Amino acid sequence: MPSLLTISAVVLTLQTAVVLATGALWLFLLQFPLANLCMRVMFSRTARGPNPIVAKLAAEVVALWQPAIHQPGLHRFFQGATWLWAGIFLLLTASLAVLMVTEPTKMFLMLSTVATAALVVAGTGVSTLWFLSVLRRLGLTLRFAPA
Repeated sequence: MPSLLTISAVVLTLQTAVVLATGALWLFLLQFPLANLCMRVMFSRTARGPNPIVAKLAAEVVALWQPAIHQPGLHRFFQGATWLWAGIFLLLTASLAVLMVTEPTKMFLMLSTVATAALVVAGTGVSTLWFLSVLRRLGLTLRFAPA
């Protein structure tokens, strides 16, 4: 199953369950930190293994080819990047949980959007620069699958 589809299914399932289970606004808003917590768990579970989710996402989302010869340095990058994203999702979980209990609903929605966008942009930038650094150090070139 493609990783992006798995991520979407987890988030949508959680959102649907919360919406159907309650009419209380605070429980509905709880879906935001809970979804990030689920993402954190999903990323953490794959980080140490042979198939880190960031490697799968790179292949599925941007059609990044893996070298035919196993590159331990590249594998370590994907494991580390998966841990980085697990950390980002944990930070988002904690931030949104705090915002949810300290801010009015409108402010929570605005701040949660800003926090999510800021952390995703920062994580993407760090991941990209780190990836390019690893490629340069390993002497690999960046190549995408043909369309």
